[in-house]
Amino acid sequence: MNITKNKSIAAMIALIVGASLLSSCGPDKKQQEEQAETVKQTEAVESPTVVLTPVQKGKLSSTIAVPGELIPYQEVELYAKVNSYVKNLLVDIGSQVHQGQLLVTLEAPEINSQLAGAKSRIEQQQAIYIASKATYDRLLSTSKIPGTVSENDLEQAAAKKNADQANVESAKSAYKEVAANLNYLEIRAPFDGVITARNVNQGAYVGPGGKGTDPLFVLQDQKRLRLVVSIPESSTGGLSSKDEVTFSVRSLPSQKFTAKVKRLAGALDVKLRSERLEMDVYNKNNELLPHMFAEVDVPLPSRDSTIILPKTAVVISTEKVFVIRVVNHKAEWVSVKKGIQAGDQVEVYGDLKPGEQVVKLASEEIRDGATVKY
Repeated sequence: MNITKNKSIAAMIALIVGASLLSSCGPDKKQQEEQAETVKQTEAVESPTVVLTPVQKGKLSSTIAVPGELIPYQEVELYAKVNSYVKNLLVDIGSQVHQGQLLVTLEAPEINSQLAGAKSRIEQQQAIYIASKATYDRLLSTSKIPGTVSENDLEQAAAKKNADQANVESAKSAYKEVAANLNYLEIRAPFDGVITARNVNQGAYVGPGGKGTDPLFVLQDQKRLRLVVSIPESSTGGLSSKDEVTFSVRSLPSQKFTAKVKRLAGALDVKLRSERLEMDVYNKNNELLPHMFAEVDVPLPSRDSTIILPKTAVVISTEKVFVIRVVNHKAEWVSVKKGIQAGDQVEVYGDLKPGEQVVKLASEEIRDGATVKY
């Protein structure tokens, strides 16, 4: 029995020792795996594996979508220059008119009275001038006999004659001024176009002291329109008067229109910080109406060869914009500025040279000066 008991005790001890050994080996292995993983992560951070892409030069062409407005090529508000009454209205809203066509006639009876008064003042001044000239001529003739007329009297007569002659010319100018007002009683179209507004009726009192500031008519040239857009400052560098834009309007969403750039402001608007761009649009079929809004695609071709990189190679942090150049397995942050973008590529400007290698998938986790693998 003692032998059996001793065997049982030995077996139990063996079991305990084995369990102890197993329990002690388990945590050590797990700890080793965790340490290995930590080392692996540390190495990945300190010496990350990266994919490189070469620095190369090229040209990009991109477009930006901006809102625009179609405005008449010419638009004018027609007012009455003199106080008068509307006598005849010869056109209405929607009327197609031609340059020089009579639109409205006005009447101002007081102008006829002013004209008669101006004419009588001319006759009056002419009579005075004739008398003073006759006096001067007689004194001049008499003065040829020595001692008959003093030199002072002759000079006074000459001055009176010249003054009366000037008064005649002044009266004639006043007459012309009043007569010119007769021309303002007929208002004609300054160019071909369409009457788009009429604010008066027959018999209405118009003129500087008439019906507020409303014009008699608004005339628009609708055969040719101006497409006006504002280009942000960052996109103005590549614009040229040779470029063409495409645009669409809400009323004709399925149609695309083209127009050539005609005018660039050459300066930025102080408030919007943008450059005004104008295109001429020929509206032969009258499909487009003035003051329509348009969605405009403006091309932005690069004029010079620049550094082209994938967008993923450019890091935009809170501090700066940079790419990561790799030299001898060392990462180097290089500050750059972005240009235009097209697809998955972007222009960059900075201390980069063709042939150098940069990280294709860059991020702030690749620290400046870190050792990288590739």
